[in-house]
Amino acid sequence: MSEYRIQGETGEWEVVIGLEVHAQITSNAKLFSGASAAYGGEPNSHVSLVDAAMPGMLPVPNRECIRQAVRTGMAINAQINAWSRFDRKNYFYADLPQGYQISQLYHPIVGEGEIEVILDEKDADSPRKTIGIERIHVEQDAGKLMHDQHPTMSYVDLNRCGVALMEIVSKPDMNSPAEAGAYVKKLRSILRYVGSCDGNMEEGSMRADVNVSVRKPGGELGTRTETKNVNSIRFVMQTIEVEARRQVDLIEDGGAVVQETRLFDPNKMETRSMRSKEDAHDYRYFPDPDLLPLELDDAFLEECRASLPELPDAKRVRYEGMGLSAYNAAVLTAEAETAFWFEDLLAQGAEPKQASNWLQSELFGALNRLGKSLDESPVNPAQAAELLKLVSDGTISGSIAKQVFEIMLETGQGASAIVEEKGLKQTSDTGAIEAVIAEILAANPGQLEAYRGGKEQLFGFFVGQTMKAMQGKANPGVVNDLLKKALA
Repeated sequence: MSEYRIQGETGEWEVVIGLEVHAQITSNAKLFSGASAAYGGEPNSHVSLVDAAMPGMLPVPNRECIRQAVRTGMAINAQINAWSRFDRKNYFYADLPQGYQISQLYHPIVGEGEIEVILDEKDADSPRKTIGIERIHVEQDAGKLMHDQHPTMSYVDLNRCGVALMEIVSKPDMNSPAEAGAYVKKLRSILRYVGSCDGNMEEGSMRADVNVSVRKPGGELGTRTETKNVNSIRFVMQTIEVEARRQVDLIEDGGAVVQETRLFDPNKMETRSMRSKEDAHDYRYFPDPDLLPLELDDAFLEECRASLPELPDAKRVRYEGMGLSAYNAAVLTAEAETAFWFEDLLAQGAEPKQASNWLQSELFGALNRLGKSLDESPVNPAQAAELLKLVSDGTISGSIAKQVFEIMLETGQGASAIVEEKGLKQTSDTGAIEAVIAEILAANPGQLEAYRGGKEQLFGFFVGQTMKAMQGKANPGVVNDLLKKALA
């Protein structure tokens, strides 16, 4: 898909990349307890006796978390395992009161799937690549250590302890930072469409462990490192660049890459060693004796499948079928909130091409200027559709629509009310327009003579003068027709 190489002293090196994306499952409660899974809150305010590992407390799986994981698997065309099992991953750390994490190593709920990515989704001819998904397993998150509360001690916040995660493990199918960035972006988009994760990397509800190795093109796979908890698409791409370069330089200097866990420092643009990489046997995995295997019946699986929305690839194809360009369709489907807003606009009766162009130019431009997201838009889809209808039925011109839209942003008023109140209705009165045209031609004899002498670009001048004289209220189509007759 993309020929990305690291240039070293001994020639070119190929980069091999795999990603383990941890996505917090959308759910009100945690994976095995009824405690709130909401982000934030006072430290240790979202903790149950199960989360705190009090003696005698038994975990009970949250049905909604299982449902969301299955729906995610279905959205990436993955194998859904009707029988799966939870394992204990044993390690001792202060933010893990149980002394183990409940995960799924040997029998995950979701098996192999795939995601198709496009390097540049705005380019219809951009090459496509299918990235394999190895598995999705469900596990509980750990708590959080706070090191800045006391000069000599660290504190533990267990609010996140027990929150449900999907670990989405890709195959090592990516070979460039751009491919990895496209993969994370596409995966996040799918999760948001499905509603199984909000994808807010800045809040930690989605983060990636980045596995990188280098090799001579076509050679044996090299030793990989894993850079943990990378929390933005830009940082994922930078991690790959920095770590691949480090490995190439290390090998060419006579050293050897060590299988280890590393951290990325975006300020210094470097990765640094955190600990040696553990293997499965280091965690002494075994089936969790407190949890029965998950057995999913056909009715549950059918309910999950029936609840899936139209996904971004299918939606993009449908939009192109409406006559939208590949570029516009890609922009509208890249983020779920944009697609949903556009769908609401169409449901209000807006014409697809007009709605697409207005949304991407006028609304996006205004929101960018105001520093607001689409969810915070002062104008809703129903109001936008009303404005567009006034343009399409000839009540107002495109230029007046811009004025009306600005007033809508400031006041929240409807478009029709503003047009009526400000007297902005467009006129198609041929008599009035002909009278103004006659005045314009009489006032500009030099331009009239030049136009009739062959300078046809002056037609725009006469249109502009007429519209200006009529304060933008003349119907542009009528102005054009009448000017052509007058100038003939």
